[in-house]
Amino acid sequence: MARVLGVGVATIDLIFSLPRYPVEDSEQRAQDLRRARGGNAANLLEVLALLGHRCHWAGVLPADADGVWIEDRLREAGIGLSPACRRVAGARAPLSSIWLGRASGSRTIVHYRDCPELGLADLQRESPTAYDWIHFEGRQPDETHGMLQWVRRQAAPPGLSLEVEKDRPGIERLLPLADLLLFSRAFARCRGFDRPEQLAAWARKRAPAADLVLAWGDQGAWAWPAGGGTLFAPASPPPVLVDTLGAGDVFNAALVHGRLAGRPLDEALESACRLAGRKCGQWGFQGLTE
Repeated sequence: MARVLGVGVATIDLIFSLPRYPVEDSEQRAQDLRRARGGNAANLLEVLALLGHRCHWAGVLPADADGVWIEDRLREAGIGLSPACRRVAGARAPLSSIWLGRASGSRTIVHYRDCPELGLADLQRESPTAYDWIHFEGRQPDETHGMLQWVRRQAAPPGLSLEVEKDRPGIERLLPLADLLLFSRAFARCRGFDRPEQLAAWARKRAPAADLVLAWGDQGAWAWPAGGGTLFAPASPPPVLVDTLGAGDVFNAALVHGRLAGRPLDEALESACRLAGRKCGQWGFQGLTE
């Protein structure tokens, strides 16, 4: 299978399972509490590892026990550490407090970070041509722009995907540099787009050669191949909604897997919706691809 590098953050997630989303200034007892390793790119790599790919993560870890814990969890998931990884003394691990409301299946995330981001100088310790694919989170656009350009300048650059989850200043500069752009509904709405085709028109002007994909929650997902046309796949909800946390990362991983397997984009889109739906019917990722 393929060699994949993911560039992003890895977090400590404290996941509280609640009967329902709490009202402000109230008290509620959690039904369950789990501590897990999170982070969008790290989650994507975990799913790709389950699908048989050889995965490595590039990011920053605190030089303390929490950093060791995150590293151990990555390795347990079949994810190696890239030479680009940097450990920072005195930094604190990114932490997410996640509330899962069982009544509706919602997940609400409060994130705290006091840890530097990976930079171009860090990534240049890697050998991009050793990979078949590199996936970037759309973070710190100025630094990520330099990293994408550097990879593009390699003699035989790997395929590149970019997750565009949040609207960050200058993020549109990154769009022409990726082969596969993975947009979230939250990003589209933040940009004022109420319909998928509005996002597609905006993105196509900025990335004429990329495949565009937009996940729209329970309404399904759209894709616009670089060669033209519009594709749609319906959502695939599970019989019982259990846990939506990480479903977007599963969706994105399935798209990257489809690209690496040489599948047509319409098949990859349908497969991504099915796998994301399966994820919503179970806790975590284990057994997801069996």
